[in-house]
Amino acid sequence: MMRTSRSGPLKPRLLRAGRFDEVDIEHVAEEIEDMGKRDKRELHSRLTVLILYLLKWKWQPEKKSANWGSTIVTQRAEPRRLFEQSPSLKTKVQDAVEEVYSDAMEGATVETGLPARTFPRKCPFTPDQILDREFLPE
Repeated sequence: MMRTSRSGPLKPRLLRAGRFDEVDIEHVAEEIEDMGKRDKRELHSRLTVLILYLLKWKWQPEKKSANWGSTIVTQRAEPRRLFEQSPSLKTKVQDAVEEVYSDAMEGATVETGLPARTFPRKCPFTPDQILDREFLPE
């Protein structure tokens, strides 16, 4: 797929052919930055939903459902795929968890009907737990 920006189409064939003098370097830099931002947004989105469901799982155990379990499984799979495509994202998980926790907690508050003070101010799960296929909070 050919990508475009303000400076025109990105031509990977020029890069692959080593024709660097014909490449719009500023455009290439913009494309790389945009891909990084997109991947970060995707990671944040997945972590927000995943943490929200882990909070619900822990604080409303009587309402656990197969749907919740399925959502957790699905939301864990997507970051693994992202890490395969962008391994450097793994180093950003801790910061991402800290950035999205308040949104996840707010969502859990709305979805559970529990008061916000029910949930810890900081994420009670480590990044390893959040992404661990076997982890479910008790």
